[in-house]
Amino acid sequence: MLEVKNVSLGYGNHIVVQNVSMRLDQGEIGCLLGPSGCGKTTLLRAIAGFEPVRAGQIDLQGKTVASLAQHVPPQARDIGMVFQDHALFPHLSVGDNIGFGLHRMAKPLRAARVQEMLELVGLEGMGQRWPHELSGGQQQRVALARALAPRPSLLLMDEPFSSLDTSMRESIAREVRAILKQAKATALMVTHDQNEAFAMADNVGVMARGQLMQWGNAVQVYCAPATQDVAQFVGDGALVPAQATAGGQWQTALGLLPAGHPHYQTAQGVQVLLRPEHVAVVEKGVRAQVRERTFRGSHFVFELELPDGQAVMAKVSLNALYGACESVQIALSPEL
Repeated sequence: MLEVKNVSLGYGNHIVVQNVSMRLDQGEIGCLLGPSGCGKTTLLRAIAGFEPVRAGQIDLQGKTVASLAQHVPPQARDIGMVFQDHALFPHLSVGDNIGFGLHRMAKPLRAARVQEMLELVGLEGMGQRWPHELSGGQQQRVALARALAPRPSLLLMDEPFSSLDTSMRESIAREVRAILKQAKATALMVTHDQNEAFAMADNVGVMARGQLMQWGNAVQVYCAPATQDVAQFVGDGALVPAQATAGGQWQTALGLLPAGHPHYQTAQGVQVLLRPEHVAVVEKGVRAQVRERTFRGSHFVFELELPDGQAVMAKVSLNALYGACESVQIALSPEL
């Protein structure tokens, strides 16, 4: 459905996106994840047709829509958009908002499509309401219904949940995913929120400094980060020094890790990634100082300091009542 091939983008002399390649198949949901300023929204705008490419090309449904020699305008790309602020028309009812892009359809067909969309997003009977009478989550679903109503080949979503309360974002993301899957829609979203990305996407792409560092499913991105940037951006954890053993394993201050454990060549030498779940509090192990503990609902995450000053994190059960600046014994989790 979508293929981005070696695309570079920029403004003036400044290159914002460099040599990015990715693909999205029919019915898949993808997400570009990264910090502000990494180029993810610029790439989304180029796919939509709002930014010209500096190099490479973008194909939709097997046809080139953007290259140095060709630029198909946004209105001719068969793409739907969902924006950060929903962008609903306040002077139009919910039904009229959804039907706004269906002006070429006969009135009975348009009304039937609007009703179909209201049912799809769970807003049956609300077609006559005004946008200001809806909750933020309901407004988000109206914006989604409006974008899906013309049956676009590709749906693009730019930080679609940023205006919602933090507590609502993940649950709304799961709802939207279910709606998109029911509609058999192909969609690409950008966000800086990892929980949204993992709740929504089949494939996640992590961007940093204008480059796509990794593109894969959520489990791959979390458990096997391809680069140091991905490892440090996705999830909690710490990079700790390691030495290769004769058997191909990695020797760390906490013990041996298997050869395939995520590791990276850095200016400080080889470092391995330790997630909080990789470290356990034990009766006999390496002594570490508790610098901070964070309550995560089902568990604590301890920030610890080893005798050499190295920081690590550990996932600890709720019955652990260690306070800040107290010491504990830690070791690698036996599940590794």
